[in-house]
Amino acid sequence: MERNYESLKQEIAERHDQLPKRLLQIAQFTMEQPDFVALETVANIADKAKVQPSSLIRFAKLFGFDGFSDMQQVFRSRLIDRVVSYGERIRAAESDDAVPPSDNVLEQLIAADANSLERLRRDVPPADLERVAELLANARIVGVTAQRRSFPVASYLSYALSHLGQRAVLLDSIGGMSGEQARLLSAGDALIAVSFTPYAPETLSVVGQAKAQGAKIIAITDKGLSPLVSLADIRFEVEEAQIKGIRSPTATTSLAVAIILALGHRLEAAALKRQPSGRSKR
Repeated sequence: MERNYESLKQEIAERHDQLPKRLLQIAQFTMEQPDFVALETVANIADKAKVQPSSLIRFAKLFGFDGFSDMQQVFRSRLIDRVVSYGERIRAAESDDAVPPSDNVLEQLIAADANSLERLRRDVPPADLERVAELLANARIVGVTAQRRSFPVASYLSYALSHLGQRAVLLDSIGGMSGEQARLLSAGDALIAVSFTPYAPETLSVVGQAKAQGAKIIAITDKGLSPLVSLADIRFEVEEAQIKGIRSPTATTSLAVAIILALGHRLEAAALKRQPSGRSKR
């Protein structure tokens, strides 16, 4: 059976806990920088990942490839349907380097966010927004969970969902009540989880419990080895802008707004279908 990027990513995510430190470093790099891995030489990849080329070969063989060049073909295959140029792909893989130098921190941030938003536009197919809108529209209860810097996005989603008439519950784990809150969700419900490295344990706990109880999981996470990947029914991977190690939530927030807009359009279309034709009987 031909290997593809999604199946390889799933396999790496499922096995990452068993990887030795050096191979775990490679796994994280390949998931965060898939375009760079697809287009660069082994020497350049090893240099940027801060490993020896021999470690890349060992990593590839661990996942059933004859060598790293065979694994690289899987990363290249995901670019076949892309219409952006090679230059854009490389810039997308090097977010900090794509930001022009400036003494104006606002100018730097805007440039980094623009690159991040462009990657979001490229990486999120409209079909995924339609799928999540359908799932949310049909859910009995929509739970939303996040912690720390991701919490404002979850708070917005819960607020906006309630204004669309959906039964939304913010699972905030306050007072150590994550388990009790997660018991609200079962088959027929959905949970939106927002989590980025280092992945809040409270969020992972809620997601694991909700999944076990039959709820559908919608994950908003990063492109690294997110533990949400193997649990999600629908996932959105966001590469947030970074300036000197400080991440901007602009792209994640924009995705959250897009999800709400997609759901709003779906609910509006459904309401129009239920309206009478307007013709009176004579």
